[in-house]
Amino acid sequence: HALSSISLSLSLSLSQMPGSSQSMKKTIGHRGVETNTGETTYKKTTSSALKGAIQLGITHTVGSLSQKAERDVLMQDFVVVESIFFPSEGSNLTPAHHYSDFRFKTYAPIAFRYFRELFGIRPDDYLYSLCNDGLIELSNSGASGSLFYVSSDDEFIIKTVQHKEAEFLQKLLPGYFMNLNQNKRTLLPKFYGLYCIQAGGKNIRLVVMNNLLPRVVHMHHKYDMKGSTYKRRASAKERDKTFPTFKDLDFIQDLPDGLLLETDNYNALSKTIQRDCLLLQSFKIMDYSLLVGIHNLEQASRERERGGGQMGDSGGSEGAVTPDQRRPQAQKSLYCTAMESIQGEARGKGALESEDHMGGIPARNSKGERLLVFIGIIDILQSYRFIKKLEHSWKALVHDGDTVSVHRPGFYAERFQQFMCNTVFKKIPCKTAVCVWIRGGLGIVLLVPLFTPSFCSGMQSGRPDLVPRTPPLAGGSGDAEANFSTSSLGSTGLTSSSPPLQ
Repeated sequence: HALSSISLSLSLSLSQMPGSSQSMKKTIGHRGVETNTGETTYKKTTSSALKGAIQLGITHTVGSLSQKAERDVLMQDFVVVESIFFPSEGSNLTPAHHYSDFRFKTYAPIAFRYFRELFGIRPDDYLYSLCNDGLIELSNSGASGSLFYVSSDDEFIIKTVQHKEAEFLQKLLPGYFMNLNQNKRTLLPKFYGLYCIQAGGKNIRLVVMNNLLPRVVHMHHKYDMKGSTYKRRASAKERDKTFPTFKDLDFIQDLPDGLLLETDNYNALSKTIQRDCLLLQSFKIMDYSLLVGIHNLEQASRERERGGGQMGDSGGSEGAVTPDQRRPQAQKSLYCTAMESIQGEARGKGALESEDHMGGIPARNSKGERLLVFIGIIDILQSYRFIKKLEHSWKALVHDGDTVSVHRPGFYAERFQQFMCNTVFKKIPCKTAVCVWIRGGLGIVLLVPLFTPSFCSGMQSGRPDLVPRTPPLAGGSGDAEANFSTSSLGSTGLTSSSPPLQ
Protein backbone atom coordinates (compact mmCIF):
# COMPACT_ATOMS: atom_id res chain seq x y z
CA HIS A 1 0.00 0.00 0.00
CA ALA A 2 2.87 2.38 0.80
CA LEU A 3 4.50 1.66 -2.54
CA SER A 4 1.17 2.12 -4.33
CA SER A 5 0.63 5.45 -2.58
CA ILE A 6 4.11 6.66 -3.54
CA SER A 7 3.55 5.54 -7.14
CA LEU A 8 0.19 7.28 -7.27
CA SER A 9 1.64 10.49 -5.83
CA LEU A 10 4.50 10.47 -8.34
CA SER A 11 2.08 9.85 -11.21
CA LEU A 12 -0.10 12.75 -10.15
CA SER A 13 2.90 15.03 -9.65
CA LEU A 14 4.43 14.19 -13.01
CA SER A 15 1.11 14.55 -14.83
CA GLN A 16 0.62 18.02 -13.41
CA MET A 17 4.12 19.27 -14.26
CA PRO A 18 4.26 22.14 -16.75
CA GLY A 19 5.27 20.91 -20.18
CA SER A 20 4.05 17.39 -19.54
CA SER A 21 3.20 15.80 -22.88
CA GLN A 22 0.11 14.09 -21.46
CA SER A 23 -1.68 15.96 -18.68
CA MET A 24 -3.86 13.66 -16.61
CA LYS A 25 -6.71 14.85 -14.45
CA LYS A 26 -7.26 11.54 -12.65
CA THR A 27 -5.08 8.47 -12.18
CA ILE A 28 -5.82 5.19 -10.42
CA GLY A 29 -2.91 2.81 -10.77
CA HIS A 30 -2.12 2.65 -14.50
CA ARG A 31 -5.56 3.91 -15.52
CA GLY A 32 -5.93 7.60 -16.22
CA VAL A 33 -8.07 10.11 -18.10
CA GLU A 34 -6.76 12.65 -20.59
CA THR A 35 -7.60 16.23 -19.63
CA ASN A 36 -8.22 17.48 -23.14
CA THR A 37 -10.26 14.64 -24.64
CA GLY A 38 -11.62 12.87 -21.55
CA GLU A 39 -10.53 9.54 -23.04
CA THR A 40 -9.35 6.75 -20.75
CA THR A 41 -5.70 5.77 -20.96
CA TYR A 42 -3.77 2.79 -19.66
CA LYS A 43 0.00 3.14 -19.29
CA LYS A 44 -0.34 6.27 -21.46
CA THR A 45 -1.95 4.29 -24.30
CA THR A 46 -5.39 5.57 -25.22
CA SER A 47 -8.34 3.23 -24.86
CA SER A 48 -9.21 3.48 -28.56
CA ALA A 49 -5.67 2.48 -29.58
CA LEU A 50 -5.70 -0.37 -27.08
CA LYS A 51 -9.03 -1.72 -28.35
CA GLY A 52 -7.75 -1.56 -31.93
CA ALA A 53 -4.56 -3.42 -31.03
CA ILE A 54 -6.54 -6.10 -29.18
CA GLN A 55 -8.77 -6.80 -32.15
CA LEU A 56 -5.89 -6.82 -34.65
CA GLY A 57 -3.85 -9.15 -32.45
CA ILE A 58 -6.65 -11.62 -31.67
CA THR A 59 -7.69 -11.75 -35.34
CA HIS A 60 -4.16 -12.72 -36.33
CA THR A 61 -3.48 -15.20 -33.53
CA VAL A 62 -6.78 -17.09 -33.91
CA GLY A 63 -6.35 -17.19 -37.69
CA SER A 64 -2.83 -18.58 -37.48
CA LEU A 65 -3.90 -21.07 -34.81
CA SER A 66 -6.57 -22.51 -37.10
CA GLN A 67 -3.80 -23.63 -39.45
CA LYS A 68 -2.29 -25.85 -36.75
CA ALA A 69 -3.55 -29.41 -36.46
CA GLU A 70 -5.58 -30.21 -33.36
CA ARG A 71 -3.85 -32.48 -30.86
CA ASP A 72 -3.67 -33.26 -27.17
CA VAL A 73 -2.31 -30.59 -24.86
CA LEU A 74 1.26 -31.24 -23.71
CA MET A 75 3.02 -29.81 -20.66
CA GLN A 76 5.28 -27.64 -22.80
CA ASP A 77 2.20 -26.00 -24.34
CA PHE A 78 1.57 -24.11 -21.10
CA VAL A 79 4.82 -22.13 -21.36
CA VAL A 80 4.75 -21.30 -25.09
CA VAL A 81 4.65 -17.58 -26.00
CA GLU A 82 4.05 -16.51 -29.61
CA SER A 83 4.87 -12.99 -30.77
CA ILE A 84 4.02 -10.92 -33.86
CA PHE A 85 4.99 -7.32 -34.72
CA PHE A 86 2.38 -4.91 -36.10
CA PRO A 87 4.06 -1.92 -37.80
CA SER A 88 1.64 0.86 -38.68
CA GLU A 89 2.53 0.62 -42.39
CA GLY A 90 1.73 -3.11 -42.39
CA SER A 91 3.84 -6.14 -43.35
CA ASN A 92 3.57 -9.45 -45.18
CA LEU A 93 1.77 -10.95 -42.18
CA THR A 94 -0.09 -7.97 -40.74
CA PRO A 95 -2.39 -5.28 -42.16
CA ALA A 96 -1.68 -1.54 -42.06
CA HIS A 97 -3.35 0.40 -39.25
CA HIS A 98 -3.53 3.95 -37.94
CA TYR A 99 -2.15 3.21 -34.47
CA SER A 100 1.44 3.32 -33.27
CA ASP A 101 3.65 0.28 -33.87
CA PHE A 102 3.05 -2.50 -31.35
CA ARG A 103 3.93 -6.12 -30.65
CA PHE A 104 1.26 -8.68 -29.76
CA LYS A 105 2.10 -11.72 -27.64
CA THR A 106 -0.12 -14.78 -27.14
CA TYR A 107 0.48 -17.03 -24.14
CA ALA A 108 -0.15 -20.80 -24.27
CA PRO A 109 -2.22 -20.63 -27.52
CA ILE A 110 -2.73 -24.41 -27.81
CA ALA A 111 -3.83 -24.72 -24.17
CA PHE A 112 -6.29 -21.84 -24.41
CA ARG A 113 -7.65 -23.23 -27.69
CA TYR A 114 -8.48 -26.38 -25.73
CA PHE A 115 -10.18 -24.35 -22.99
CA ARG A 116 -12.34 -22.58 -25.57
CA GLU A 117 -13.28 -25.90 -27.20
CA LEU A 118 -14.15 -27.29 -23.76
CA PHE A 119 -16.66 -24.47 -23.33
CA GLY A 120 -18.07 -24.96 -26.83
CA ILE A 121 -16.61 -21.77 -28.29
CA ARG A 122 -15.75 -22.16 -31.96
CA PRO A 123 -12.90 -20.05 -33.42
CA ASP A 124 -15.25 -18.11 -35.70
CA ASP A 125 -17.60 -17.35 -32.77
CA TYR A 126 -14.66 -16.16 -30.68
CA LEU A 127 -13.46 -13.91 -33.49
CA TYR A 128 -16.94 -12.60 -34.29
CA SER A 129 -17.68 -11.70 -30.66
CA LEU A 130 -14.41 -9.89 -30.01
CA CYS A 131 -13.50 -8.43 -33.39
CA ASN A 132 -16.62 -7.92 -35.53
CA ASP A 133 -17.98 -4.97 -33.52
CA GLY A 134 -16.28 -2.45 -31.28
CA LEU A 135 -15.43 -3.39 -27.72
CA ILE A 136 -17.41 -1.54 -25.03
CA GLU A 137 -15.46 -0.03 -22.17
CA LEU A 138 -16.89 -0.41 -18.68
CA SER A 139 -16.42 2.85 -16.83
CA ASN A 140 -17.54 1.50 -13.44
CA SER A 141 -14.54 -0.81 -13.22
CA GLY A 142 -13.64 -0.47 -9.56
CA ALA A 143 -10.60 0.76 -7.70
CA SER A 144 -8.09 -1.78 -9.02
CA GLY A 145 -6.81 0.51 -11.75
CA SER A 146 -7.64 -2.10 -14.40
CA LEU A 147 -9.48 -1.48 -17.65
CA PHE A 148 -12.48 -3.65 -18.50
CA TYR A 149 -14.01 -4.20 -21.93
CA VAL A 150 -17.07 -6.27 -22.82
CA SER A 151 -17.85 -7.69 -26.24
CA SER A 152 -20.92 -6.23 -27.94
CA ASP A 153 -22.78 -9.57 -27.64
CA ASP A 154 -22.21 -9.75 -23.85
CA GLU A 155 -20.18 -12.97 -24.08
CA PHE A 156 -16.67 -11.95 -23.05
CA ILE A 157 -14.89 -9.61 -20.68
CA ILE A 158 -11.35 -8.37 -21.38
CA LYS A 159 -9.44 -7.17 -18.33
CA THR A 160 -5.98 -5.66 -18.00
CA VAL A 161 -3.89 -7.46 -15.37
CA GLN A 162 -0.62 -6.75 -13.61
CA HIS A 163 2.62 -8.57 -14.42
CA LYS A 164 2.42 -10.68 -11.26
CA GLU A 165 -1.17 -11.68 -11.98
CA ALA A 166 -0.35 -12.75 -15.54
CA GLU A 167 2.68 -14.66 -14.28
CA PHE A 168 0.57 -16.37 -11.62
CA LEU A 169 -2.07 -17.38 -14.19
CA GLN A 170 0.65 -19.00 -16.31
CA LYS A 171 1.76 -21.07 -13.32
CA LEU A 172 -1.87 -21.89 -12.55
CA LEU A 173 -2.69 -23.19 -16.04
CA PRO A 174 -1.76 -26.90 -15.60
CA GLY A 175 -3.83 -27.15 -12.40
CA TYR A 176 -6.62 -25.14 -14.03
CA PHE A 177 -6.51 -27.51 -17.00
CA MET A 178 -6.81 -30.55 -14.72
CA ASN A 179 -9.68 -29.03 -12.72
CA LEU A 180 -11.71 -28.19 -15.84
CA ASN A 181 -11.34 -31.74 -17.12
CA GLN A 182 -12.55 -33.18 -13.85
CA ASN A 183 -15.27 -30.72 -12.95
CA LYS A 184 -17.59 -28.50 -15.00
CA ARG A 185 -19.43 -27.36 -11.85
CA THR A 186 -17.49 -24.29 -10.81
CA LEU A 187 -17.97 -20.59 -10.11
CA LEU A 188 -14.33 -19.86 -10.93
CA PRO A 189 -13.55 -17.55 -13.86
CA LYS A 190 -13.43 -19.18 -17.27
CA PHE A 191 -10.19 -18.01 -18.92
CA TYR A 192 -10.23 -18.00 -22.72
CA GLY A 193 -6.98 -16.23 -23.54
CA LEU A 194 -3.95 -14.40 -22.13
CA TYR A 195 -2.26 -11.72 -24.22
CA CYS A 196 0.29 -8.91 -23.97
CA ILE A 197 0.55 -5.73 -26.04
CA GLN A 198 3.94 -4.00 -26.11
CA ALA A 199 3.49 -0.35 -27.05
CA GLY A 200 5.42 2.79 -26.17
CA GLY A 201 7.92 0.79 -24.13
CA LYS A 202 5.14 -0.56 -21.89
CA ASN A 203 3.69 -4.06 -21.47
CA ILE A 204 -0.11 -4.19 -21.28
CA ARG A 205 -1.29 -7.66 -20.26
CA LEU A 206 -4.86 -8.78 -20.90
CA VAL A 207 -7.00 -11.78 -20.01
CA VAL A 208 -10.24 -12.78 -21.76
CA MET A 209 -12.92 -14.26 -19.46
CA ASN A 210 -16.62 -15.07 -19.34
CA ASN A 211 -19.01 -12.21 -18.62
CA LEU A 212 -20.89 -12.77 -15.34
CA LEU A 213 -23.37 -9.88 -15.51
CA PRO A 214 -25.11 -9.60 -18.91
CA ARG A 215 -25.88 -6.02 -19.91
CA VAL A 216 -29.31 -7.02 -21.24
CA VAL A 217 -30.41 -7.79 -17.67
CA HIS A 218 -30.71 -4.80 -15.36
CA MET A 219 -29.01 -5.55 -12.04
CA HIS A 220 -31.01 -3.76 -9.36
CA HIS A 221 -28.29 -4.53 -6.80
CA LYS A 222 -24.66 -5.53 -7.16
CA TYR A 223 -22.33 -6.77 -4.40
CA ASP A 224 -18.64 -7.65 -4.18
CA MET A 225 -18.23 -9.79 -1.06
CA LYS A 226 -15.25 -11.45 0.61
CA GLY A 227 -16.79 -12.67 3.86
CA SER A 228 -14.90 -9.93 5.73
CA THR A 229 -16.37 -7.18 7.90
CA TYR A 230 -13.35 -4.87 8.26
CA LYS A 231 -14.03 -1.74 6.19
CA ARG A 232 -16.24 -3.78 3.88
CA ARG A 233 -18.73 -1.05 3.11
CA ALA A 234 -19.10 0.91 -0.13
CA SER A 235 -17.53 4.35 0.04
CA ALA A 236 -19.57 7.53 -0.32
CA LYS A 237 -17.99 8.04 -3.74
CA GLU A 238 -19.06 4.58 -4.84
CA ARG A 239 -22.61 5.12 -3.59
CA ASP A 240 -22.89 8.27 -5.69
CA LYS A 241 -22.38 6.26 -8.89
CA THR A 242 -25.35 5.42 -11.06
CA PHE A 243 -24.77 1.71 -10.58
CA PRO A 244 -22.71 1.26 -7.41
CA THR A 245 -21.07 -1.95 -6.24
CA PHE A 246 -21.80 -2.61 -2.58
CA LYS A 247 -19.90 -4.81 -0.12
CA ASP A 248 -20.37 -7.28 2.74
CA LEU A 249 -21.68 -4.91 5.42
CA ASP A 250 -24.02 -3.30 2.89
CA PHE A 251 -25.48 -6.71 2.05
CA ILE A 252 -26.07 -7.54 5.72
CA GLN A 253 -27.85 -4.22 6.13
CA ASP A 254 -29.89 -4.46 2.91
CA LEU A 255 -30.77 -8.16 3.06
CA PRO A 256 -30.46 -9.33 6.67
CA ASP A 257 -32.45 -12.49 5.84
CA GLY A 258 -30.23 -13.26 2.86
CA LEU A 259 -31.19 -14.60 -0.57
CA LEU A 260 -33.60 -17.51 -0.25
CA LEU A 261 -33.08 -20.45 -2.62
CA GLU A 262 -34.95 -23.67 -3.25
CA THR A 263 -33.36 -26.61 -1.43
CA ASP A 264 -31.88 -28.24 -4.56
CA ASN A 265 -30.35 -24.98 -5.79
CA TYR A 266 -29.04 -24.12 -2.33
CA ASN A 267 -27.39 -27.53 -1.95
CA ALA A 268 -25.86 -27.34 -5.44
CA LEU A 269 -24.54 -23.83 -4.80
CA SER A 270 -23.10 -24.75 -1.38
CA LYS A 271 -21.28 -27.78 -2.80
CA THR A 272 -19.90 -25.71 -5.67
CA ILE A 273 -18.59 -22.99 -3.34
CA GLN A 274 -17.08 -25.62 -1.04
CA ARG A 275 -15.30 -27.34 -3.93
CA ASP A 276 -14.03 -24.06 -5.39
CA CYS A 277 -12.74 -22.85 -2.01
CA LEU A 278 -10.86 -26.12 -1.51
CA LEU A 279 -9.22 -25.73 -4.92
CA LEU A 280 -8.27 -22.09 -4.30
CA GLN A 281 -6.84 -23.01 -0.91
CA SER A 282 -4.72 -25.76 -2.49
CA PHE A 283 -3.19 -23.13 -4.81
CA LYS A 284 -2.66 -20.77 -1.85
CA ILE A 285 -5.01 -18.23 -3.44
CA MET A 286 -6.79 -15.64 -1.32
CA ASP A 287 -8.43 -12.20 -1.42
CA TYR A 288 -10.95 -13.38 -4.02
CA SER A 289 -14.56 -12.17 -4.01
CA LEU A 290 -18.02 -13.39 -4.89
CA LEU A 291 -19.64 -11.01 -7.38
CA VAL A 292 -23.43 -11.09 -6.96
CA GLY A 293 -25.84 -9.34 -9.32
CA ILE A 294 -29.54 -9.32 -8.35
CA HIS A 295 -32.34 -8.76 -10.85
CA ASN A 296 -35.70 -8.22 -9.13
CA LEU A 297 -38.43 -9.56 -11.42
CA GLU A 298 -41.23 -7.83 -9.52
CA GLN A 299 -39.44 -4.49 -9.61
CA ALA A 300 -38.60 -4.95 -13.30
CA SER A 301 -42.29 -5.56 -14.02
CA ARG A 302 -43.25 -2.35 -12.21
CA GLU A 303 -40.57 -0.45 -14.13
CA ARG A 304 -41.91 -1.72 -17.45
CA GLU A 305 -45.42 -0.65 -16.49
CA ARG A 306 -44.17 2.84 -15.67
CA GLY A 307 -42.12 2.87 -18.84
CA GLY A 308 -39.07 4.18 -16.99
CA GLY A 309 -37.21 0.96 -16.28
CA GLN A 310 -33.53 0.82 -17.13
CA MET A 311 -33.78 -2.66 -18.54
CA GLY A 312 -30.76 -2.53 -20.75
CA ASP A 313 -27.89 -2.04 -18.32
CA SER A 314 -26.45 -4.41 -15.78
CA GLY A 315 -24.94 -1.67 -13.70
CA GLY A 316 -21.47 -2.17 -15.06
CA SER A 317 -21.51 -0.67 -18.53
CA GLU A 318 -22.66 2.40 -20.34
CA GLY A 319 -23.02 0.75 -23.75
CA ALA A 320 -26.27 1.56 -25.52
CA VAL A 321 -28.66 -1.38 -25.73
CA THR A 322 -31.29 -1.38 -28.45
CA PRO A 323 -34.73 -3.00 -27.97
CA ASP A 324 -33.66 -5.93 -30.17
CA GLN A 325 -30.71 -6.56 -27.86
CA ARG A 326 -33.01 -6.97 -24.89
CA ARG A 327 -34.05 -10.36 -26.21
CA PRO A 328 -32.13 -13.34 -24.80
CA GLN A 329 -29.25 -14.04 -27.15
CA ALA A 330 -27.78 -17.33 -28.27
CA GLN A 331 -25.28 -18.54 -25.73
CA LYS A 332 -21.82 -19.20 -27.17
CA SER A 333 -20.10 -20.41 -23.98
CA LEU A 334 -21.25 -23.57 -22.25
CA TYR A 335 -21.24 -24.00 -18.44
CA CYS A 336 -21.05 -20.23 -18.03
CA THR A 337 -24.45 -19.08 -16.83
CA ALA A 338 -25.02 -19.01 -13.08
CA MET A 339 -27.34 -22.04 -13.19
CA GLU A 340 -24.93 -24.06 -15.34
CA SER A 341 -22.06 -23.18 -13.02
CA ILE A 342 -23.72 -24.78 -10.00
CA GLN A 343 -25.35 -27.67 -11.88
CA GLY A 344 -22.40 -28.64 -14.06
CA GLU A 345 -24.79 -29.17 -16.98
CA ALA A 346 -25.06 -27.22 -20.22
CA ARG A 347 -28.44 -26.34 -21.74
CA GLY A 348 -27.10 -26.98 -25.20
CA LYS A 349 -25.13 -24.77 -27.55
CA GLY A 350 -27.15 -21.95 -29.03
CA ALA A 351 -30.13 -22.50 -26.74
CA LEU A 352 -31.99 -19.34 -25.82
CA GLU A 353 -32.56 -18.73 -22.16
CA SER A 354 -36.15 -18.10 -21.14
CA GLU A 355 -37.22 -14.52 -20.57
CA ASP A 356 -37.77 -15.30 -16.89
CA HIS A 357 -34.40 -16.83 -16.16
CA MET A 358 -31.70 -15.91 -18.73
CA GLY A 359 -29.25 -18.07 -16.82
CA GLY A 360 -29.85 -16.54 -13.39
CA ILE A 361 -30.51 -18.61 -10.27
CA PRO A 362 -34.14 -18.20 -9.09
CA ALA A 363 -34.37 -16.81 -5.56
CA ARG A 364 -36.61 -14.77 -3.30
CA ASN A 365 -36.07 -12.04 -0.74
CA SER A 366 -37.73 -11.85 2.68
CA LYS A 367 -40.67 -10.01 1.09
CA GLY A 368 -41.33 -12.97 -1.18
CA GLU A 369 -40.31 -11.07 -4.33
CA ARG A 370 -38.93 -13.19 -7.17
CA LEU A 371 -35.25 -12.60 -7.95
CA LEU A 372 -32.68 -13.78 -10.46
CA VAL A 373 -29.17 -14.05 -9.03
CA PHE A 374 -26.04 -13.91 -11.21
CA ILE A 375 -22.86 -14.94 -9.41
CA GLY A 376 -19.22 -15.84 -9.90
CA ILE A 377 -15.92 -15.89 -8.02
CA ILE A 378 -13.60 -13.12 -9.23
CA ASP A 379 -10.06 -11.84 -8.54
CA ILE A 380 -8.48 -15.27 -8.05
CA LEU A 381 -5.02 -14.23 -9.29
CA GLN A 382 -3.83 -13.16 -5.82
CA SER A 383 -1.50 -15.64 -4.13
CA TYR A 384 -0.56 -15.37 -0.46
CA ARG A 385 2.86 -13.91 -1.07
CA PHE A 386 5.09 -12.07 1.38
CA ILE A 387 3.47 -8.68 0.78
CA LYS A 388 0.05 -10.12 1.67
CA LYS A 389 1.41 -11.76 4.80
CA LEU A 390 2.93 -8.43 5.80
CA GLU A 391 -0.34 -6.61 5.08
CA HIS A 392 -2.34 -9.00 7.26
CA SER A 393 0.16 -8.83 10.12
CA TRP A 394 0.01 -5.04 10.14
CA LYS A 395 -3.79 -4.94 10.07
CA ALA A 396 -4.04 -7.59 12.78
CA LEU A 397 -2.02 -5.36 15.14
CA VAL A 398 -4.69 -2.67 14.92
CA HIS A 399 -7.85 -4.67 14.28
CA ASP A 400 -9.21 -8.15 14.86
CA GLY A 401 -7.17 -10.31 12.51
CA ASP A 402 -10.13 -12.57 11.75
CA THR A 403 -12.22 -9.73 10.31
CA VAL A 404 -9.75 -8.27 7.79
CA SER A 405 -10.03 -9.30 4.13
CA VAL A 406 -6.39 -10.39 3.79
CA HIS A 407 -5.81 -13.67 5.61
CA ARG A 408 -4.00 -16.97 5.20
CA PRO A 409 -5.61 -19.07 2.44
CA GLY A 410 -7.03 -21.79 4.69
CA PHE A 411 -8.78 -19.41 7.05
CA TYR A 412 -9.86 -17.19 4.16
CA ALA A 413 -11.50 -20.12 2.35
CA GLU A 414 -13.34 -21.29 5.48
CA ARG A 415 -14.61 -17.81 6.35
CA PHE A 416 -15.63 -17.14 2.73
CA GLN A 417 -17.59 -20.39 2.54
CA GLN A 418 -19.32 -19.87 5.88
CA PHE A 419 -20.36 -16.32 5.03
CA MET A 420 -21.74 -17.20 1.60
CA CYS A 421 -23.60 -20.35 2.68
CA ASN A 422 -24.96 -19.04 5.99
CA THR A 423 -25.38 -15.28 5.57
CA VAL A 424 -25.76 -14.56 1.85
CA PHE A 425 -27.64 -17.67 0.69
CA LYS A 426 -30.24 -19.55 2.70
CA LYS A 427 -32.88 -22.18 2.05
CA ILE A 428 -36.46 -21.05 1.48
CA PRO A 429 -38.34 -21.68 4.75
CA CYS A 430 -40.56 -24.70 4.51
CA LYS A 431 -44.02 -25.71 5.67
CA THR A 432 -44.27 -29.00 7.50
CA ALA A 433 -47.32 -31.07 8.37
CA VAL A 434 -46.96 -32.66 11.80
CA CYS A 435 -49.05 -35.61 12.90
CA VAL A 436 -50.16 -34.96 16.51
CA TRP A 437 -51.07 -37.77 18.91
CA ILE A 438 -54.38 -37.22 20.72
CA ARG A 439 -56.58 -39.19 23.10
CA GLY A 440 -58.08 -42.30 21.53
CA GLY A 441 -55.11 -43.01 19.31
CA LEU A 442 -56.28 -40.80 16.43
CA GLY A 443 -53.81 -38.77 14.37
CA ILE A 444 -54.61 -35.27 13.16
CA VAL A 445 -52.44 -33.56 10.56
CA LEU A 446 -51.64 -29.97 11.50
CA LEU A 447 -50.05 -27.70 8.89
CA VAL A 448 -47.38 -25.79 10.76
CA PRO A 449 -45.90 -22.86 8.78
CA LEU A 450 -42.22 -22.52 9.52
CA PHE A 451 -41.35 -19.08 8.25
CA THR A 452 -38.01 -18.67 9.96
CA PRO A 453 -34.85 -20.35 8.63
CA SER A 454 -33.76 -21.11 12.20
CA PHE A 455 -37.00 -23.00 12.84
CA CYS A 456 -36.52 -24.97 9.61
CA SER A 457 -32.96 -25.84 10.52
CA GLY A 458 -34.20 -26.99 13.89
CA MET A 459 -36.69 -29.31 12.21
CA GLN A 460 -33.96 -30.71 9.98
CA SER A 461 -31.59 -31.22 12.89
CA GLY A 462 -34.22 -33.21 14.82
CA ARG A 463 -34.21 -31.07 17.96
CA PRO A 464 -36.75 -32.56 20.41
CA ASP A 465 -37.77 -29.13 21.69
CA LEU A 466 -39.02 -28.16 18.22
CA VAL A 467 -40.45 -31.44 16.92
CA PRO A 468 -43.23 -33.09 18.96
CA ARG A 469 -42.62 -36.76 19.60
CA THR A 470 -45.34 -39.06 18.28
CA PRO A 471 -46.07 -42.43 19.92
CA PRO A 472 -46.32 -45.43 17.57
CA LEU A 473 -49.75 -46.21 16.18
CA ALA A 474 -51.40 -49.45 17.24
CA GLY A 475 -50.36 -52.19 14.88
CA GLY A 476 -47.77 -49.93 13.30
CA SER A 477 -44.12 -50.54 12.74
CA GLY A 478 -43.15 -48.84 15.97
CA ASP A 479 -41.17 -46.21 14.10
CA ALA A 480 -42.32 -42.79 15.26
CA GLU A 481 -40.83 -41.19 12.16
CA ALA A 482 -43.26 -43.12 10.00
CA ASN A 483 -46.10 -41.08 11.45
CA PHE A 484 -44.69 -37.73 10.36
CA SER A 485 -46.28 -36.25 7.27
CA THR A 486 -44.03 -33.94 5.32
CA SER A 487 -45.25 -31.42 2.81
CA SER A 488 -43.48 -29.20 0.33
CA LEU A 489 -44.62 -25.95 -1.17
CA GLY A 490 -44.30 -26.48 -4.89
CA SER A 491 -45.31 -24.43 -7.86
CA THR A 492 -48.81 -25.96 -7.88
CA GLY A 493 -49.44 -25.57 -4.17
CA LEU A 494 -49.14 -27.74 -1.08
CA THR A 495 -48.73 -31.44 -1.70
CA SER A 496 -48.50 -34.13 0.94
CA SER A 497 -46.22 -37.12 0.69
CA SER A 498 -47.62 -38.91 3.77
CA PRO A 499 -49.42 -42.27 3.59
CA PRO A 500 -53.12 -42.33 4.54
CA LEU A 501 -53.71 -42.37 8.29
CA GLN A 502 -54.97 -45.59 9.81
